[in-house]
Amino acid sequence: MHLYIAEKPSLGRAIAAALPGPHQKGQGWIRCGNGENAATVSWCIGHLLEPAEPARYNPAWKKWRQDDLPMFPEKWELMPKDSVRQQLNVLESLIRQADTIIHAGDPDREGQLLVDEVIRYFGTSAPVHRILINDLTPAAVARAIQSPRDNRDFRRLSHSALARQRADWLYGINLTRFYTLSYQQQGEQGVYSVGRVQTPVLGLVVERDNTIENFQPRPYYRIEARFKAQEEEADQQSFTARWQPSEQFQDYLDDENRLLSREMATQIAESVQSRPGTVTESRFRDRPEAPPLPFSLSALQIEAGRLFRMGAKDVLDTAQNLYERHQLITYPRSDCRYLPEGHYDQREQIVRAIGRVAPNLEKACQDADLTRKTAVWNDKQVDAHHAIIPTNRPSANGKLSTAEEKIYGLISRYYLMQFAADAIHREGKLTVRVAEHQFRATETAILAPGWKALELKLREARKEPEKTPLPRLEKGEPVFCEDSSLTERKTQPPQHFTDATLLSAMTNIARFVTDTELRKTLRETDGLGTEATRAAIIETLFKRDYLYRDSRQIRATDKAKALIGSLPESVSKPDRTAVWEANLESIRRGEGDPRAFLEKLKEEVRSFMQRPQGQPNQGTKQSGTASPEPHCPKCRAPMLERDGKFGRFYACTRYPDCRGTRPLEEANPQDGTSQMPVPCPHCFSPLVRRKGKKGWFWGCSNFPGCRQTLDDDNGKPVIHLRKST
Repeated sequence: MHLYIAEKPSLGRAIAAALPGPHQKGQGWIRCGNGENAATVSWCIGHLLEPAEPARYNPAWKKWRQDDLPMFPEKWELMPKDSVRQQLNVLESLIRQADTIIHAGDPDREGQLLVDEVIRYFGTSAPVHRILINDLTPAAVARAIQSPRDNRDFRRLSHSALARQRADWLYGINLTRFYTLSYQQQGEQGVYSVGRVQTPVLGLVVERDNTIENFQPRPYYRIEARFKAQEEEADQQSFTARWQPSEQFQDYLDDENRLLSREMATQIAESVQSRPGTVTESRFRDRPEAPPLPFSLSALQIEAGRLFRMGAKDVLDTAQNLYERHQLITYPRSDCRYLPEGHYDQREQIVRAIGRVAPNLEKACQDADLTRKTAVWNDKQVDAHHAIIPTNRPSANGKLSTAEEKIYGLISRYYLMQFAADAIHREGKLTVRVAEHQFRATETAILAPGWKALELKLREARKEPEKTPLPRLEKGEPVFCEDSSLTERKTQPPQHFTDATLLSAMTNIARFVTDTELRKTLRETDGLGTEATRAAIIETLFKRDYLYRDSRQIRATDKAKALIGSLPESVSKPDRTAVWEANLESIRRGEGDPRAFLEKLKEEVRSFMQRPQGQPNQGTKQSGTASPEPHCPKCRAPMLERDGKFGRFYACTRYPDCRGTRPLEEANPQDGTSQMPVPCPHCFSPLVRRKGKKGWFWGCSNFPGCRQTLDDDNGKPVIHLRKST
């Protein structure tokens, strides 16, 4: 028996429809054909197995305790998910009967692992083949079925997915428990979730919000001058040029080359007025611009977010409906923007289908030049899946929703652009030197729109007035400065993130990497998360009360700011996580070792455990802030200044549950109780610094109920146990 295992029921049904009949449906399977050529199609429903919970490895790990951290399983285990156990039992029976298994998971990292882990879980001696399906139309599925490959060719993709799964377990579970327990010692409630990808994404939002909150606008000055040719036979059209800073003015510029000195700006403007100058550079050209490539998922989410204000998850869900239910687009969770060369032969059918599904694009379909072939058709750029494009299906499976119409139309426009002429830009530049100062004027205009006629504009009504073309002056021609002007402007803070800009930041993470050497080594395509997971990561941060929406803006909650402020930069910054994604990609290519990757990750997790719990990252403190408030000597919760009968004093924030107090002059006592609490590794009560015959040490505040002690190292407890009972 041939057994096809699809990733989801909709894909299973599409495969069965492409196989010869008769078809017999059962609970969780479809039998196709008779005799020796009979095949059975079954499916997963997402992940049927999941990594075992900590208690599965060690019963003691069920309870959250600091002294059990870090938790590193010796042998990894998977557990059936209760919600889909019935389908797992169906697959177990079918796998044991199969002579040949055909892996039909989605053509990506998770799709490979999802089916592989089920096959490995039950074990089989049957050969396993792999088919890659990017398009659910019957003809495309039939072509994929006729082109099976050995599943062993994809083992590196599976290894990469498995390394990602285990890394998330090691990193997420250990650090979430570590920081949650640390915050509970400070009287906080709830779970403080930390993730390998989600936390650096949260860090981006927190850092952006903090930058805006602490932004101090500064004035800067723009100098412009109006020039006109001196020769009578030259073009007498006047033009305005902007002053360009040179090396000698560096002391008056900010890091974006903006002039900050009004006195210097006034001096420059006056020094060039009514003075002669010379054209030192003259360049005019008509520049062709090829159409943009069709969409990957991230590119689609960014553009739909910009144009339609749709959230990343909404775009993914809509695209998934167009793929599964309506079969109008190809596989949506793609990270590729190129097409196989063989796909070029389907262009006429696809363009006809677009005209029927989207009547507003019918004229564009008629005008399409189907003899054009752009660089998008390139086999060398296509791996497991290709760009998202329309299929040749001429009608939807029911009426499309408004969101589905928008997304289908957007995908269709980018496909039709491949058959439109290049856009032609008229560009010009004149550079003028007056004494020691240089001025530059530029001209840009669209001479022929070409494919740009298919672009959707964000605001059709707001059209900027066309600029007057520059005079066609030659290099070396004399000019005269008729007038100069000085304009004061204010520096602006960056904008809060939106769905589109946050996705763009996750996709092009190299822009946010702080280490200059690391930034050089990271490709622009290395990002946080994958095409398929970025929307879910953002959604998770909302669900965990780390992010909230303010109109279109995405903002960080106080809970998020507190967490990021307490984390080391290596956890909250994207640098290391971006490198981890690059490592997973190198594993997929066969260049990296998954075991070495996980061992290195374990070392990093251990180093985080050795850091004093809850201690804020020094780099996150705002300049000008006062020293931190002390902590309660009784329960170690933070304290606040209050007014009393005998003056101001520190009182516990947990009053009336705790009545701990402290005089203002004892804000930094030597017993360490003013510091953020470090829990006792034996009973989790706060540790207190004490002085004994042999010097300072740390003892449990629950003494004599707990006699745990630790050595002191410059006012901090060391992790090595000194004595316990």
